[in-house]
Amino acid sequence: MTETELIERCRAGDRTAFAALVTPARTRMWAVCVQITGNRHDAEDALQDALIAAWQNLDKFRGTAQFSSWLYRIASNAALAIVRKRRDIPSDEIALAHSLSTPGPADRVADTDAVRTALAQLPEQFRAAVVLREYAQLSYAEIAAHQGVPVATVKSRINRGRAQLLDLLDPSRLDPDGLVP
Repeated sequence: MTETELIERCRAGDRTAFAALVTPARTRMWAVCVQITGNRHDAEDALQDALIAAWQNLDKFRGTAQFSSWLYRIASNAALAIVRKRRDIPSDEIALAHSLSTPGPADRVADTDAVRTALAQLPEQFRAAVVLREYAQLSYAEIAAHQGVPVATVKSRINRGRAQLLDLLDPSRLDPDGLVP
């Protein structure tokens, strides 16, 4: 079945068709959510929110971009919404929640943790632009449409975000465990 046929079946309420549409993009959606939220727990919530939003808003998909790009934008928005909500929670509660979560094998890799920590320190608009480019592999134009800014602004945000990441990941700044202080 073509993507268009699957979308039409989804709009008619076919959940199996929705699963077939979403499955190829799910790994990248997960990566976007993890990189924006900075932890697995919030990423799981963001991914679930994104999938629900995609199902509920299928009628709004215009077909002017790839379906997967549309899904990445929804995942990015869901993750950013969770990050914004987190700002309203006292930081000691966030630390407690993180200490209670059980890290998976990927979370034990020092480089991955250092990148996540560094990404979390970027301004939100830089972080979102870098994640959408590097993890969701969206084009500059798609990111510009998502963020509602010109392509030149996206390029600038990505460039500045990458520069800040390089600075944050400078080995001289890392503690012995490989994490950014």
